[in-house]
Amino acid sequence: MTESHTAAFGERLAAAVAVNGPLCVGIDPHEYLLEEWGLPVNALGLHDFGMRVIEACAGEVAIVKPQVAFYERHGSAGFRALEDLIGAARAAGVLVLADAKRGDLGSTLQAYAEAWLLPGSPLEADAVTVAPYLGFGSLEPAFELAKSAGKGVFVLAATSNPEARELQTSILQHGTASGSSVAGSMVSLVSERNATDYAGLSTGSLGVVLGATVDFADLGVDLASVATPPTTPVLAPGFGHQGARVADLRSVFGPAAPSTLVAASRSILAAGPHGIVDAVRRQKHEVMEAIA
Repeated sequence: MTESHTAAFGERLAAAVAVNGPLCVGIDPHEYLLEEWGLPVNALGLHDFGMRVIEACAGEVAIVKPQVAFYERHGSAGFRALEDLIGAARAAGVLVLADAKRGDLGSTLQAYAEAWLLPGSPLEADAVTVAPYLGFGSLEPAFELAKSAGKGVFVLAATSNPEARELQTSILQHGTASGSSVAGSMVSLVSERNATDYAGLSTGSLGVVLGATVDFADLGVDLASVATPPTTPVLAPGFGHQGARVADLRSVFGPAAPSTLVAASRSILAAGPHGIVDAVRRQKHEVMEAIA
């Protein structure tokens, strides 16, 4: 594959955050939200919803995170709405993290990576979320494409849903990460890969997903490894509707706080089409105060 001359995603993300702060607006068009916005629960409603959110975010936030599942369930028309949303966001200078949580093997994972990260793809985003539980090595095609195309990959590590605890706290018995928890090993492996692939840069292009409602010590996650240069970006869902408080960002994420993206969706989207601009600005101000 031809090496891209696009700046590494991590550097682009850091530059955008330096201007607009680390708020990441989740675009999750739940049926009830579409109804509350006075929009039809179909692909046309999705399209209008997404465009209004992008208008509110343009010039205000560094990055948005559309939840792919809400578009996928509407088939080809839903994907068309998502394509238009991604294009509009990137045209407005807003980075796009596609929350697709893809995970598979070999050529299939390669195809997923190309769908979301390959320049010129209809769904081309700036970064994508992936699931590592078919083995960290299974993500290699996504890491390679991200490096060559100036894209980002966020690996699920410590998620906030209670069903995940049994797996993510399990202790590994084999390999270089033997003795570590599954969640802790994912964070360490991503940080190590950043040190290899993005040596000399301030920020790596591979990130981890760490739920803001998680007890990191309980899950065996060493947040200090995230802060070691090149720093590993953290996507932190769970603020707002799920209960985490933005004011607690520093105390919860400790050394990782400076590289943490505060993900919020329903707490912003619930403001409706006429209140979303103010909601974005209000949440952005709260986040900026928390990191000041």
